[in-house]
Amino acid sequence: MSRQGSRGFWPLRDLPVLVWLTATVVVALVHPFVPAPRWLMIHLLMLGAVSHAILVWSRYFTDALLHSAHEDRRGQNRRLLLLNGGVIAVVIGVPSAVWPLTLLGATAVGSAVLWHGWTILRRLRAALPARFGPSVRYYVAAACFLPVGAGLGTALARGLTDPWHTRLVVAHAAVNLLGWVGLTVVGTLVTLWPTMLRTRIAAGAERAAARALPVLVCSVLVTASGASAGLRPLAAIGIAGYVTGLLLTAPAFVDALRRKPPAEFPAWSVLAGLTWLVVTLITLGAGIGAASSWPRVHEVFGWLTPFLAAGFAAQVLLGALSYLVPVALGGGPTTVRAANEVLDRGAPLRLVVTNAGLLLCALPVPSTVRVLASILVLVALASTLPLLLLAVRASRSAKAHPTSARESRRVPLGRPAGQVSGLAATGVALVVMAVAAGVAVDPAAIGGNTASAAAGVTATGKTTTVEVAAHDMRFTPATISVPAGNRLEIVLTNTDGEDVHDLVLETGANSGRLSPGQTARVEVGVVGRDLDGWCSVIGHKQMGMVLTVHVTGAVDAPDTEAGSSGGHAGHQHGPGGNDGDPSHADTDETGDTEPTSATDNLDLMADPSPGWADHDAALPPLPTLPRSRVHRRTFVVRDVVREVAPGVTQRLWTYGGTAPGPVLHGRVGDRFEITLTNDGSVGHSIDFHAGALAPQRPMRTLAPGQSLTYRFRATRAGVWMYHCSTMPMSAHIANGLFGAVVIEPPHLPRVDRSYLLVQSELYLGNQGGEVDVTKLAAEDPDLVVFNGFANQYDHAPLTARVGERVRVWVLDAGPNRPTSFHVVGGQFDTTYAEGTYLLRRGNGGAQSLGLQPAQGGFVELSFPEPGDYPFVSHLMIDAERGAHGLFRVSP
Repeated sequence: MSRQGSRGFWPLRDLPVLVWLTATVVVALVHPFVPAPRWLMIHLLMLGAVSHAILVWSRYFTDALLHSAHEDRRGQNRRLLLLNGGVIAVVIGVPSAVWPLTLLGATAVGSAVLWHGWTILRRLRAALPARFGPSVRYYVAAACFLPVGAGLGTALARGLTDPWHTRLVVAHAAVNLLGWVGLTVVGTLVTLWPTMLRTRIAAGAERAAARALPVLVCSVLVTASGASAGLRPLAAIGIAGYVTGLLLTAPAFVDALRRKPPAEFPAWSVLAGLTWLVVTLITLGAGIGAASSWPRVHEVFGWLTPFLAAGFAAQVLLGALSYLVPVALGGGPTTVRAANEVLDRGAPLRLVVTNAGLLLCALPVPSTVRVLASILVLVALASTLPLLLLAVRASRSAKAHPTSARESRRVPLGRPAGQVSGLAATGVALVVMAVAAGVAVDPAAIGGNTASAAAGVTATGKTTTVEVAAHDMRFTPATISVPAGNRLEIVLTNTDGEDVHDLVLETGANSGRLSPGQTARVEVGVVGRDLDGWCSVIGHKQMGMVLTVHVTGAVDAPDTEAGSSGGHAGHQHGPGGNDGDPSHADTDETGDTEPTSATDNLDLMADPSPGWADHDAALPPLPTLPRSRVHRRTFVVRDVVREVAPGVTQRLWTYGGTAPGPVLHGRVGDRFEITLTNDGSVGHSIDFHAGALAPQRPMRTLAPGQSLTYRFRATRAGVWMYHCSTMPMSAHIANGLFGAVVIEPPHLPRVDRSYLLVQSELYLGNQGGEVDVTKLAAEDPDLVVFNGFANQYDHAPLTARVGERVRVWVLDAGPNRPTSFHVVGGQFDTTYAEGTYLLRRGNGGAQSLGLQPAQGGFVELSFPEPGDYPFVSHLMIDAERGAHGLFRVSP
């Protein structure tokens, strides 16, 4: 490959690639702690790093393939500046919902690429006929696709609703991934692949590339058109056509691979990336063909996109850069070898960790395992970035000291087979450690047999194996018969399409939490007595998800308390709720003391623990805008331990780490796009009362690790509830999954202060434990609170001044108790509930605002003189349970 035109490429023109890649890695690594939308990571990589690299290196290859000496440095620099400026505008404009900025950025990106394509086309027309001219045509075709993809992305940022949004997401991804990136990669590898392997280009490779180009282009058009028109079979045909186009070029690739297998990191990385491309496209085509609806297609595409980005695009980009950068640096074979040796460091380890980690992420593993595997993949990919910088230093050092460089590099490139296998084994070990650590972090993933099922019966030496399915809050079969003395193995499969389940037996044998589709084997041991089992996910046992093991035949052992069927069952099912999970039992089998009930620490007159901070009840005013807005937020479901009363902690399920969850605030006509990611331990969902739409898809239950985007338009004013709608719904709401959406009525007068209070109930389990479903079923709350903490605004009063108008928005999140909101010493001159005014200023007064669960409204008042004004739920038992606070009014 000619190095013509390479001077000046490195490091300045490729430096933005490292910047975009670094930004991608940083965002991905902080994502578990500071949630960022997936599209941001994808766009930093694909639109930033990959697109910049394409503009740089496709121009380089055009010059080399056409034997063109014209460099056009000034024009190239302008195109790169225009491209990167546009990418910056897009990644700022989309999350901030500033659509004009997004439009400006997309226009700049599209213009830079069109300019780039036009420049290459002019060189192609002006050049003499060349053997590999067809490869340059790939660059021109690819440049025509990105502006189309940018236009589709701009339309999506405008806030389209389904079904258009779902269809255009698929079309947008197909045009950008398969058209812009895919065509460029295929066209480049026709010549780069055998060059990387240091072998000759196969005879007829250029003709195969020329035949494949129209097939690939037409396939992208068919896929995008089918998606846009809502024709799933047409989109599936387009994907199949694209795979066919790849197969047309495959003989030349395989021929080079057969003659010279990969020996260094660049070739192995590119080969791995191409493998991910083909496998992912086959999976995608099959998924589109088998999908029952476009939302299902969107799920399949969304699930596969990270594998296309990290598995295909990132590995091909890093592999190509690892080969091209030493060549572009120049200096002769010695300096190229010096840089190559640096870039090949730890290659087997990096490759195995990247690809084994990606494969692990594709499997139905627990969310903690998937997170750890993702981190390993990111670290492995990111390790190439510092090596690129070290390669530059090694190249410069070799140029400065050519004699010592030649002497130190007489040993051929490559490493002994033992070293390769050792590094690869280390990579496998790291991935295995990620699995072990992920399982260890989740106690539900560890089973154990803590109590005997044998009851002293004589073992028969036989084994009974029973397959059980968990689905729709039931075990099938619900009763298992096993001969006395037989060893019992239960093969449990979660056939539910959405929720997480497990099987816990009274002996302590435990399947661990199973996501949909997962299977586990429960070793019960020798059985000599009847046993009870259940699903320990909160509320599932109460909904009837129980299993009975029935022993048949004579039992040799006496019916002792330890061996009776009732002893352990009665113990595990005793009061205290928590679904009979052995981790929450009253006593353990070793006689240790029972866990502390949270009510033992309950003292509503006590002060909160040191470091406690109140939930900010202030509702800031909306900005003055001439039209509706698009609100984009990411909610991550997390299990967190929070103080809910002085000295009392509970393990809550939360949206974003707080209960209530984040407040959404807007006007009638605003659009909301909420990305929900379940990083919790069980299945969860979300239901926005502020939007009206069919619930089947947006309100479906997500297994741990899954995500969806919920879109709705606010068409009516009010303070609306959102909550988890996964069954049992009462338990999910009572354990923290709820929040408020405030949609202001048109022409709402401004006030001096505005507050939001969300009333909810707490049914306390053990200290640091989860909701007690027995109390919940009995509608016997321990606490009724505003904004998640008992009496918190007694400790941190809400403030106002005499004469100021104060608006208090109130939502009753329940799940069971109504409220009668009242301010002691105050009178309301305005009351509003469920979308209508009950009282307007100047027409009398009101003393309370009555709301049932899932109802909301607001009141307005002014305080006549300084002092502390208590506010309560006037269901006085609830005020005494913690639904109490203060307004502190100053002169």
